[in-house]
Amino acid sequence: MKRGWPVVGWWLLAVISAHAGELVVATYNIENYVATNRLIPDGYRQEYPKPEAAKAALRRVIGELQADVLVLQEMGPRPYLEELQRDLASDGISYPVAVLLEGPDPDRHVAVLSRLPLAEVRQHRELDFKYIDGREVVKRGLLEAKLATANGPVTLWALHLKSRYTDREDDPASARRRAGEAMAIREFILDRHPDPEEAQFVILGDFNDTKRSAALRYLTRKGSKRIAELLPATDSRGEAWTHHYRREDAYTRVDHILVSPGLLHAVKERRVRIHDGPGVKAASDHRPVVLTLELEAGPEKSGQRDQQRSH
Repeated sequence: MKRGWPVVGWWLLAVISAHAGELVVATYNIENYVATNRLIPDGYRQEYPKPEAAKAALRRVIGELQADVLVLQEMGPRPYLEELQRDLASDGISYPVAVLLEGPDPDRHVAVLSRLPLAEVRQHRELDFKYIDGREVVKRGLLEAKLATANGPVTLWALHLKSRYTDREDDPASARRRAGEAMAIREFILDRHPDPEEAQFVILGDFNDTKRSAALRYLTRKGSKRIAELLPATDSRGEAWTHHYRREDAYTRVDHILVSPGLLHAVKERRVRIHDGPGVKAASDHRPVVLTLELEAGPEKSGQRDQQRSH
């Protein structure tokens, strides 16, 4: 019975926090939380699970985020998500709600852990697009999760676009495929939210692309129509990278949070935070990105929102 108290306390704290007007949402690529071929200090291993030291570091980072809703990429099949949820609870970090998007990729999935109830969850596994000489599906699908808030429903669109690996000479680094995935996702979101100026939604995840890429352009604009704003992101030192590519020792920002024009008024400081606390290097080759929404709009914020819509 005693082990249940921290869980109940965490849940109540989250509900109280949401009613107080702040909603914290984070996206985090947790680097192969699944059995896969990997290099460990003892050498190269096939079908090897994420090392326990990396898992412990990951749980520490997740605890530091204090996110109400956590969107994950590179999560393994359901038993791995259940393991992480269970181990977090053992550390006193309770996420009672867990959702796994079982997309076309059988190994690496998008997932959501939430301290708050989700009003609605839908999995979109069959989004397809024209690709070179045929058609392809969005490899990891698209997860739709809706939250009830003081300012009305907020929809999270969680994604993980195709990696830069390719075996096609006509699509170096899979840029064309990611652009196709982004366009298919954009059209689907616009079907659900025809007027982004009024809608409240967030698009977030690992885009495997930088802010000047076609994939990001498609998800922020369609002609003159604003779809979502890519929020600026920095860590405590003012650095903007989210991914360390160890092989080339390269640092890039590929994990992004985009917010609809109708929700911009609620974004705290009009930016997001890249978490750079202890353990991030040991936990993953990515760093998490954190969004805080202030969802009790007083007269000043309402006026700002009306002014934004008038431009």
